[in-house]
Amino acid sequence: MDGIIVVDKPQGWTSFDVCAKIRNLSRTKKVGHSGTLDPMATGVLVLFLGKATKTIKNYVGADKEYIGEMTLGVRTDTMDAEGKILNPKSEILNNIQISNDQIIKLFKKYIGKQKQKPPMFSAKKINGKRLYKLARKGIEVERPDKDVEIISLDLIDMEENKIRFKVRCSKGTYVRVLASDIGDDLGCGAHLSALRRTSAGEFKIDQASTIDQIITLSQKDKLDTILLGMG
Repeated sequence: MDGIIVVDKPQGWTSFDVCAKIRNLSRTKKVGHSGTLDPMATGVLVLFLGKATKTIKNYVGADKEYIGEMTLGVRTDTMDAEGKILNPKSEILNNIQISNDQIIKLFKKYIGKQKQKPPMFSAKKINGKRLYKLARKGIEVERPDKDVEIISLDLIDMEENKIRFKVRCSKGTYVRVLASDIGDDLGCGAHLSALRRTSAGEFKIDQASTIDQIITLSQKDKLDTILLGMG
């Protein structure tokens, strides 16, 4: 099978898990993707099957768009909801007095090109070793900053200590680092508590199929009905 399938990745699955599932369902040996999603995240994961894997290079540099949620007052070692909480219970704030105007004003600071330091809990390699493997051993190493760009950052709503936002950013941007940095700027800390990718370049969430939908189509031998052409 040759072509592109846009998957709505479920929470808890790695990008590798999704590739393996589609490889099995489609009976296609070569299956790759154009940009990984953390297990916690959901949404657009673009998979390339068969001959389409040769076109992945045309898509890897695309901008991404996300709907995210950050929880103020709670820091974690991974900067997201999967990590260990770093705050002592006595320091966790449940009633943070921050206005929408404060958030909107702060968001503007992050628009544009900037440097971002990859988190230790990430798949990035330093000297041939995955950072998250070192982090699990309690080892922290120097990581060079990377160039990223926040194209837009908009407040959706805020309730108690949770802020929902929409961000459009360049390839390789760590949204959890963004959330953590914003929490530091507010003086209360924060972590990324939810993330959903709504687009990756030209591919949108309304084109995506869930794993359950893909399984059903596979059982009916109709996987080709969601297959997109190669660019």
